[in-house]
Amino acid sequence: MKTRLAVLIKASLFLLTVPFSTYAAESNPEPLSDPIPEIIQMGSITVAVEDFVRVSRSLDSSSVPQTNAAYARIQYMMPLPDNSGRLVINDLRGLLYFADQNGNTVTQYLDIRRAGVDFDDSMFPNETGLAGVAFHPQFAERGRPGYGKFYTAYSAASDSGVANYLDDDAENHESIIREWTAGDSTANSFSGSSREIFRMGQFAQNHNIGTLAFNPAAKPGSSDYGKLYASFGDGGGANDPNEYGQATHEVMSSIIRIDPLAGGEDRAYGIPADNPFVGRQGFAPEIWAYGLRHPQHFSFDVDGTMYINDIGQTQIEEVNIGVPGANYGWRVREGMFATAFGIGGVRPNPVYPKPVDLEEFTYPVAQFDHDEGNAISSGFVYRGNDIPRLQGKYVFTDMVRGRVFYIDTANLEAGNPATIQELRIQVSGEVSNLGESIGFPNTYGRGNRAGVRLGQDTDGELYFLSKGDGWIRKIVPAVN
Repeated sequence: MKTRLAVLIKASLFLLTVPFSTYAAESNPEPLSDPIPEIIQMGSITVAVEDFVRVSRSLDSSSVPQTNAAYARIQYMMPLPDNSGRLVINDLRGLLYFADQNGNTVTQYLDIRRAGVDFDDSMFPNETGLAGVAFHPQFAERGRPGYGKFYTAYSAASDSGVANYLDDDAENHESIIREWTAGDSTANSFSGSSREIFRMGQFAQNHNIGTLAFNPAAKPGSSDYGKLYASFGDGGGANDPNEYGQATHEVMSSIIRIDPLAGGEDRAYGIPADNPFVGRQGFAPEIWAYGLRHPQHFSFDVDGTMYINDIGQTQIEEVNIGVPGANYGWRVREGMFATAFGIGGVRPNPVYPKPVDLEEFTYPVAQFDHDEGNAISSGFVYRGNDIPRLQGKYVFTDMVRGRVFYIDTANLEAGNPATIQELRIQVSGEVSNLGESIGFPNTYGRGNRAGVRLGQDTDGELYFLSKGDGWIRKIVPAVN
């Protein structure tokens, strides 16, 4: 197990090397005081919000300093792949809910705190817990291998099992992917069995597992059908202290892709043969893409394009397009900029002009700096019908300040960041910032914390999920 001293020594030595890029020989670069001087302008699209459904109040399992007093830590809302119109909502505190498409009812589907699966979110309630959920595309197809099956990503104590990766670097907790099999896919309360399929050691309390998802555009018989994607951060701390961002022998800082129904003797899941690093020495075969700091959320468009939101260190928030085999550059890149760890001889946390790359990185299609927001959260391409002007726009949120942004998805190009505009949002008839209108006290700094993320329904309409008050609000046409 690594000691903190060893990690610090390793990080210090890394600052002296220049393995990923090069500058002209005359001098080291100066840090950028304002990496992206352009100001995000308010766009011309205005929407309103209306109350949809409210989940029950939940409580943290323990009182840990530096957490916020959320009403419910609701994270995602997505439709079930069964044409029922039901929507699944997860609360980090260990609860899964079903809501109907009209917002008339919300029922508790599963409380994994009481399911005997070693659930534990006490190490850091802001980020650990029930982080993600995904339903197999065959969930409603009785007689098929995926019938009744869904998957959860959650946190467990470090001594509760043996990890597939980083079992010796699990001082804080472990991230688990568990498969559940419901006896009746139409029921609104879970009854069935479960099994653990993947476990990852986590040395720190944050930047752990995030989204789980199947590609909804994948058709039966295609190589991507039934393949489960999951996102992992760099394990926590500041500046990737264990250097997992560019490491490839484990799956931290990556999007992984597995076949959850094809386990064998050595693992409880299968490795798709078309994963980009299968058979490549020094690479974990589960890796689909890597070099990400904290990709807490990703989503698929209707054509199968993956959009990855990567939360930055102290400077840059990113939107990336998912590309198999891509290296997104963390910790030597942050957005379209260099960090100290890819240069050597300069101080960390500022960013620097991008040098000549000595290896290939995949750069963002959109980015913003901390003049505009603090932490990018969820995002979806709008494919609903209620707001025609928003069609084809990728909509994404800043979870701290409550600003909501959008970009046009036509002709996006990695390394040529698109123009970001801010969405005008009417709350009670007035254009308002969500942090101000529905936020709650921020324990990390002054003012309110928005605690807002996005959800989606069967029709492609979008919703705001608010941790502060537990409400889910539908995005609807603006009031004239």
